[in-house]
Amino acid sequence: MPIQILSPQLANQIAAGEVVERPASVIKELVENSLDAGATKIDIDIERGGSQLMRIRDNGKGIAKEELMLALSRHATSKVTSLADLEQILSLGFRGEALASISSVSRLTLTSKPATQNEAWAAIAEGRDMQVNIQPAAHPDGTSVEVADLFFNTPARRRFLRSDKTEYQHIDEVVRRIALSRFDVQIKLTHNGALQRSYRVANQNNADARIQAICGRTFAEGAVYIESDYQDINVSGWLGLPQVARNQNDMQYCYINGRMMRDKLINHAIRQAYADALPSDMYPAYVLYLTIDPKQVDVNVHPAKHEVRFHQARLVHDFVYQTLHKALHNSQQQIWQEQAQPLSAGAEAQNPPVNHNHPSNHAINSPDTDVGSSNSPVELSGIATQLFPGQQRPTQFQQKQPNAYSAPAAKVQERMINNYAELVAPEENTQSRAQQTTSSWQLVDCIQQSWLVFTYNEMLYAVAFEAILQQAVSYKLLESQTVAKPLLVPVSLKLSVADKQIFTAHQTWLTQFGFSWRWLKDSTLVVTQIPSILTNIDLANLFSAWVEKATTQTNLGNDSVQQAFIRAVVGQIQHKLDLSKTWLSSWQNQAATEFDKWMHNNSRQIDLDKLF
Repeated sequence: MPIQILSPQLANQIAAGEVVERPASVIKELVENSLDAGATKIDIDIERGGSQLMRIRDNGKGIAKEELMLALSRHATSKVTSLADLEQILSLGFRGEALASISSVSRLTLTSKPATQNEAWAAIAEGRDMQVNIQPAAHPDGTSVEVADLFFNTPARRRFLRSDKTEYQHIDEVVRRIALSRFDVQIKLTHNGALQRSYRVANQNNADARIQAICGRTFAEGAVYIESDYQDINVSGWLGLPQVARNQNDMQYCYINGRMMRDKLINHAIRQAYADALPSDMYPAYVLYLTIDPKQVDVNVHPAKHEVRFHQARLVHDFVYQTLHKALHNSQQQIWQEQAQPLSAGAEAQNPPVNHNHPSNHAINSPDTDVGSSNSPVELSGIATQLFPGQQRPTQFQQKQPNAYSAPAAKVQERMINNYAELVAPEENTQSRAQQTTSSWQLVDCIQQSWLVFTYNEMLYAVAFEAILQQAVSYKLLESQTVAKPLLVPVSLKLSVADKQIFTAHQTWLTQFGFSWRWLKDSTLVVTQIPSILTNIDLANLFSAWVEKATTQTNLGNDSVQQAFIRAVVGQIQHKLDLSKTWLSSWQNQAATEFDKWMHNNSRQIDLDKLF
């Protein structure tokens, strides 16, 4: 067969295979055209899942009579005129293919009336012949596109359509996504004459109403609003907390410059941000909007414009990751604080809570209560019921991954309460087990963010969470070799004059840790490099906590200020169990002898006979 140029009709049908996959594809293209035309009201009417009829009516600026026939031609558009326009495109459509492709596989009627035109006109085209007839019509200002008998002239494509219900569900999802991208547009969806969706215009004050209408009440109540800027990039939207995660990825909405996307780069950044908070078989829920200079993103990549390319892909990736990770971290800390509040008065009468500020008579008290002391009071409220719920005696110990967003529900029995003071074994047991070297320490559980429970030689031991974590941080920062990591998105901190003096006075050891920064004229600290082990820590909160602790020191020598920094790091990671485990595991693996020695001197054996 010789090489020949395809006829316009055949070329349009081939192009339709890329643009028009199913009725939902038609709805997407036509509604996006309405939005590009400035419509603030869009009515969508479909019959039999869209295979029989799809009608979209808007109140946009309309199409002049002399342009109607041209609108149904390939590569005809009013949105770009040069390559420069394409490189900074903000409209949703720009190729001029949609109407031509749709009309080649359906019976299409395009009716429009601009406000400057006295009457409306309709362009009618059917199938591959692409002959367009223009005739007068009755229509208000705006445009209507009616698509009937989709794929009537391509039986093979029509056979691939699913049931009316399935096709409607795809259309409904497209409408939901579009409604989330434009809160300022009223959208109605009707199926077989029955109104299915009606999204009213929502402004900044009542945007939550549309979020709840589309994503549901559970998401709306379990999501936090975020917004962050860096250079010419802005990310905002609603971030679902882990407790509203789903077992499928059906509530993930991402928009780039108002265009709905399924971008691999952004998805990877989001998955990384949730990595510490969700198991691998759960999916986060979110509605996110990324706004970026259009010159920094190429939208002309995918036929359906579902993917983009960023000129500074790594910068965008890390900015999205840091913004989401910080928001999740802050929300997690807030939830931990709420969980740490005392029980109600009624619950206290039945189940006396642990009081870390005022040791009760159920704890072993000692004059020395410093962090890390082997004589610190041991409060093991609820250990038995949390480790072995519903069991009379433990039969095995299994390490588990607790949910950081669910409060512990320990019900302490009266006999256990009376035996709290006897849970700690005598000191001679500590000395005897220090001579045992045939077994290693295995972390079993974390109790109320205050105690870690380990197994050692088939026995249970408790150690103060903060004390062991402080030792791990001290080792990693002061004794092990740190690796510096440059920040693609530097962190800016506004400091007072006194805070700046602290940084300046101790810049030598901060530099040795791996920090690098520069100062702006207004005492703003711009951190450009950090120790790699601090990658998952909120630097703004870390430095703020460190400066606060350092200013309370009577001695501002390097040792005391370094200890203040270590305590600040502990405060940032203590409520992130997975991150804490990473620090502890690193210390145990790199300095096993020191770790074992510290555990022998600072842990206390749990006497299960007295506990049960």
